[in-house]
Amino acid sequence: MFRTFFTTIALLGLSVSAFAEQAFVFSSFEIPDDGRLVVPVAEGDALSGVAAVIDERTNGALTAAAAEASFVGEAGSTLTLYGVAPYSRIDLIGTGSETIDRVAAENFGGTASALLLDTRGGSVQVLWPAEGVAPDATAARVALGFQLRGYRFDRHQADKVDRNTLPSVRLLSDDASGASYDNDLRYVAEGVYLARDMSSEPANIIYPQSFIDRVREKFEGLDNVRIKVLDEKDLQRLGMGAHLAVGFGSARPPRLLIIEYMAGGDEAPVVLAGKGITFDTGGISLKGNDGMWMMKGDLGGAGVVTGTVLAAAKRGAAVNVVALAALAENMPSERALRPGDVLTSMSGKTIEISSSDAEGRLVLSDAVHYAQVNYEPDVLINVATLTGSVGRALGEEYAGIFGRHDEIVEQLTAASSAAGEAVWRLPLDSTHFEQIESEYADIINSGVGSPGASVGAAFIGSFVAEDQVWAHFDIAGVDYYFADTPTVPMGYSGWGVRTLDEYLRRHHQN
Repeated sequence: MFRTFFTTIALLGLSVSAFAEQAFVFSSFEIPDDGRLVVPVAEGDALSGVAAVIDERTNGALTAAAAEASFVGEAGSTLTLYGVAPYSRIDLIGTGSETIDRVAAENFGGTASALLLDTRGGSVQVLWPAEGVAPDATAARVALGFQLRGYRFDRHQADKVDRNTLPSVRLLSDDASGASYDNDLRYVAEGVYLARDMSSEPANIIYPQSFIDRVREKFEGLDNVRIKVLDEKDLQRLGMGAHLAVGFGSARPPRLLIIEYMAGGDEAPVVLAGKGITFDTGGISLKGNDGMWMMKGDLGGAGVVTGTVLAAAKRGAAVNVVALAALAENMPSERALRPGDVLTSMSGKTIEISSSDAEGRLVLSDAVHYAQVNYEPDVLINVATLTGSVGRALGEEYAGIFGRHDEIVEQLTAASSAAGEAVWRLPLDSTHFEQIESEYADIINSGVGSPGASVGAAFIGSFVAEDQVWAHFDIAGVDYYFADTPTVPMGYSGWGVRTLDEYLRRHHQN
C-alpha cells in the first residue's frame, strides 16, 4: 500500500452511523520538494537524519529556529515554522532519545493531528523514516494515532467542522504497512470512536433501546455476527432481578444487549461484559448536581466492549468473542429501587441494597452469571465505570484491574501497556468479600463504609465461579480526560478498546 494508495475513513459526525472522512495516502519515502511537512526530530544537541537534510535545504532555518525556541527534540515537543522556502509550513515533533515503539509512533501521529486541527485543504506530508524506529512502529501506527486524536464530538453544534475541507495526509515511509491500516487498524479506531460516541451523547438521545438501535446500525451486514436483545420480560423470565431493579425508576426500561461474533471455530468464546448505565442520577440515593452531567457517560463499559467486538468483526478476526451490554437508566421515582430493599439475582443469590447509587455492580452481577450459564467462556472480562475511589487512587493515568487469577491479569496488563492504556493491579482478597456480607441477605451492594474499588470488584466476583478465569476493569478514572493527550482529545476516551483488542490478538485470535 506504500505505492501511493488511498484510504478513506470517516471522522465523526456526518450521520449517526458514519465513521469518517479523513483521507490517508501511503507512499514510498522521499523528502518532498515543497508543501506542508511534518518531521520527526530525534533528541540531541544538533538536528540529525531527515531533519538535518531538510535543514540543509532551507539554508539552516530549522537549526536557527530550534536554537531560538530551545527545541531539542524532547519526546512530544513541537515547533512550527511558516513560509520557510521551499516549504509553506514545517511542523517539527520531538521523538526523544529512545528507540521509537508503536505507542510512540501513535503518539507522534496524534501530536501531528493536534497541530493540524485548523489546517484546511490540500495535503500534509508526514515523514516517517526508518532510523530509530522499532519494527512495530509503522506508518500505519502513525495513521492510527492521527485518527484517534482527530476525534471530535460536534454533532449537536451548529458550527461543525466541515469534514470535506480536511487535508489529505500523505504518509511517506518504506515500511509497507499501509494495508495493515486499511484492512485492520482503521477498525480499531472505529471501535474507539463508537465507545466515545456512546459516552458523549446526552441521555435524552442514548438510552437502553437507542443504544441498541445505534449498535445495530454499526454491525449491519457484518459476517459471523448475531445480535440478541433481552427486554424487561426476558429479564424477568430469567430471574435477573438485580438488573431489572436498577431500571425500575425509569420510564425507559432496561435491556441486555448481546453481540456474538463467532469466527474462531470451536473455541470457547471470550465474553466481555460492560456496565451500561445510560444515565446515573444515583436513584433514591441521589447524587449532588455538581458534575452529574458526566453520568451520561456511565455506560462507558458497554461502549468499550461493544466497540471491541465491532473492531474484531470489521477486520474479520478469527476469534470468538461476545459482548454483553447491561443497559439501564438509574432514575428516582415512586417505583425506584430503595436502600434496604432485597433483590434476588439470576444466580439465586440475594442482595441487600445499601445504596441505589451502587447500581453498576447490580447489572453486572446478572450479566456475568448469564455469561457463565450460556457461554461457558474461556475468559470472562468485565469493564465498568464502577467507583469514584479508583479515580482517587489512580488518577487519570491508570485504570484499575482486579482478578483472582494472576495469569489473566498479567496478560491484560501486558496488552494494556502495548496499547498505550496503562493499568494498575489493585488488591482483591478475602477481606473485601467479608465487607459485603449482609445481615438481611446473602450480600450487600456497597459494603461497610465507602464502596471502594476493591469492594466493588468483590461484589462482581461473588457472582463469578472461582474456577472461571475472570478479570475486572474499573475505568471510572480514565473514561473522561480533562486535558488532551497525544491520542485522546479532552472528553470521553473510549479507554479499553485498544487494550481488549490487543489482548484478543495475542491470546485468542487464530
